[in-house]
Amino acid sequence: MRKSNLNLITRRGFLDAGMKSSLAVALSTLVDIPLVMKRALAEGSIGLNGKKLLCIWLRGANDGLNSVIPIQDAAYAGARPTLAIPKDSGIVYSTSGGCDLPVSGTGSVYGSYPYAIRLGNGFAALHPSLKFLAPVYNSGDLALIHRVAYPKQSRSHFDSQRYWENGYPNNNVSSEGIFYRAMVESGLANSAPLTGVSIQSSLPMILRGSDAAMTNLTDPLRYDLLGVPNNAAGNAKATNSLFTANRYPFPSKLNRELLQLQYSNMEKTLGVFAGIDFTEGGNTFRDNEITDDDAEWAALNGGEGYYLFPTTNVKNGGWRRDPALPSQDANIRGDKYVVDPNQQSFFTNLKAAALVLNKTDAIIAGSEIGGFDTHQNQGQLAGQHPILNRTIGWSISALRKYFTRYADKATWDNVVVVTLSEFGRTTVENADQGTDHAEASVMWVAGGGVQGYDAGAGRSGVFNCGSAGDPVVWNTGGSGAMYGVSGRYLSRACDYRQVLGEIVRDHLGATQAQLNRIIPGYVNPAEHLLSGGISTDGVQIRGELSLV
Repeated sequence: MRKSNLNLITRRGFLDAGMKSSLAVALSTLVDIPLVMKRALAEGSIGLNGKKLLCIWLRGANDGLNSVIPIQDAAYAGARPTLAIPKDSGIVYSTSGGCDLPVSGTGSVYGSYPYAIRLGNGFAALHPSLKFLAPVYNSGDLALIHRVAYPKQSRSHFDSQRYWENGYPNNNVSSEGIFYRAMVESGLANSAPLTGVSIQSSLPMILRGSDAAMTNLTDPLRYDLLGVPNNAAGNAKATNSLFTANRYPFPSKLNRELLQLQYSNMEKTLGVFAGIDFTEGGNTFRDNEITDDDAEWAALNGGEGYYLFPTTNVKNGGWRRDPALPSQDANIRGDKYVVDPNQQSFFTNLKAAALVLNKTDAIIAGSEIGGFDTHQNQGQLAGQHPILNRTIGWSISALRKYFTRYADKATWDNVVVVTLSEFGRTTVENADQGTDHAEASVMWVAGGGVQGYDAGAGRSGVFNCGSAGDPVVWNTGGSGAMYGVSGRYLSRACDYRQVLGEIVRDHLGATQAQLNRIIPGYVNPAEHLLSGGISTDGVQIRGELSLV
């Protein structure tokens, strides 16, 4: 029963205070500290400082050597007779500076530049399918972190994904995720409608735990959170009936209050999502510059660049020259796709994750891309892995533009984008022109607060791949870094937990004490996650990278 207004506080303030008090009572029997006290007692500033995180899982194990290429390592080309990317004879790769941005040419797949793209650290290069990362890199907003793995690396997809997500390498018992623990440490879990959200087939372990419910959406347009389909005329009646039924009083019974609280949070979530336009018609987000030097397309499309989220053929780059004309050969340029059309469903999910971060108080959101298990026909300039590379490159570039041009509750300066993948691929390609399971690989970290290229004197945006000052040197040749494990695997130079640890502490706002609970390896001096050293398996790793 609703109360009347009080003289000293507003009606809204009273209802808000009353709801918070009822939430505390509901869970008081389940935890030592009532939830109403959790935020007040929480350390740090997670969820209070406006900082947000967007995570992209690269499922299947990304070939980091085919993404960030050690082009100056003489052993590289010989190890990959069909996969290696050639140098551009007109470029000196040993010079320092920024990343080159080739524009589309004609006669090549998606108009891609056919040579390794110089990264300006004197050693490394990008695969040409990643060319759209160049502006992000040159703005200093991107860190390319090579040779990332963990001690006693597993080469099982399922085990390694579990270890990356639970933060306990080689521990198959823990089912709590790193980002779940971060949300619990925030003091906001269960008391705020949204803290962590994934847009994919199921909630990933990195957001799972037993004491708080995170949100997973398989398709924000197909069902509402009550499980009622959104595409039938009678659904409004069904939804209203469910809402009404759940407001009836019920007899006091153990844990009924908790169930009611969970339903209340779900109802609030429904209300939040109702204000977001997830529809295709709402996908109007565009580049404010002429993308890929495509002035002809811009002239036919309002003077702006390509759509940021290529969710349909019409919005997939500049291949459809004039949207007002039919899809006929004369109106199509096949070299102007931005991403392979098979990746358009991923961009629907990525758009939804970006909207959730930008339009709500959610702190973490993310999605996933599959297909990185490239044992066969991986592809050199065209094929499976270049398609996936292109998806990553455009994703990060598009997110930078979206959170800059369309910022609401999330700005590019307050967002970090991070990629995860369970392990890398073998240095030497196999007989099927693919690569097999190995150890270290690449992580991408992007955002307006990321300390990348030109952030300091001589600072590169490339880490652990030949940059001056890398504390763990990339030794070249047949006995160097590319063959550092078992004579066939790229050896690690840092631990994925260090990268996520910096993001959770220095970006999201956890204290070091909180981080020690979120990623317990930080409290083990033998792990050397903070300052580097000889790790538990005898491998030298560097300290944290000062990413943000």
